[in-house]
Amino acid sequence: MPRVREIFKQREFRTLLFLVLLFIVVGFINSDYLSLQNIDRSLKSSLLYIVLAVGMTFVLLTGNLDISVGGTLGLSAAVCGTILRDGGNILLAVITAILIGAIIGLINGVGVNKLKISSFIMTLAILSITRVVQVIYTDGKWVENIPANFKELSNIDIFGINLLSFIVIVGVIFVQLYLSRSSKGRYYNAIGDNTDGAISLGIPVNRYIAYSFIISGICASLAGLIFVSQIGFVSTNAGAGIELTVIAACVLGGVSLIGGIGTVVGAALGAIILTSINSALVYMKVPAFWNDTISGSLLIIIVVIDALLAFHANKKAKKLRLNARVL
Repeated sequence: MPRVREIFKQREFRTLLFLVLLFIVVGFINSDYLSLQNIDRSLKSSLLYIVLAVGMTFVLLTGNLDISVGGTLGLSAAVCGTILRDGGNILLAVITAILIGAIIGLINGVGVNKLKISSFIMTLAILSITRVVQVIYTDGKWVENIPANFKELSNIDIFGINLLSFIVIVGVIFVQLYLSRSSKGRYYNAIGDNTDGAISLGIPVNRYIAYSFIISGICASLAGLIFVSQIGFVSTNAGAGIELTVIAACVLGGVSLIGGIGTVVGAALGAIILTSINSALVYMKVPAFWNDTISGSLLIIIVVIDALLAFHANKKAKKLRLNARVL
């Protein structure tokens, strides 16, 4: 029983439990929602958000924000799309897109570390700049006529499992192991939890903050590649507003906005929940204009309930510790 209680206290477990309940409840209303085809479709739809949430988690753990991910995604997708459209090699398109994300992340890191600009302001400015650069680069036109061989990458199945979904899930697991098991991975939590304490312990705080922005930028570029593969074209506003959804997914998965707390597994589950809620509303035949209102309301309710449960659990644990000292 103590082991079961410990598992239930984990934010990731409660997030997973809510995801299961969501599918069950909506499944009672419309049984088609529980079909393997729909579950597979929901996972595919969330891949882009999962990759973005992984990168965002690194930044949030250090106590910062990265608002530029939507612009990085759009610019990387546009560059990748034009290279492929003009007959370029797939490997060249992928490497170029990743380099764009890394450079944007490095610029964010330098601005926050060296120029001491607030991460919110710095990344918001970079978001605006990347949007303008994308419009100039594409001459204000959509990038279309992406080769079919690249678009087919998102539909490859191996033993009935989507290859892209498998790669993303395995990637999340490896990143989680790095953050939780390796000493350097735990630096990110330490920095967000107590920056001065991390400095006194000899942790190169500025370097790892820069790393977090670079990782976030690379993840945004990878999300841009997924976008091109799944959608098949790149509009001038690709990725617009997606940064808020990604931050919401991270918070829903238990990542703290003030740093030091959270896991990429929780963030990934949060991303799946947000995309699943949107598909659930479709299966429940809810008018589309209610989507944002319902999704936002559910997010608030979920976070508040989880915060109350966590507060109650911490209060009970504190009482037990006090009784143990007295007795």
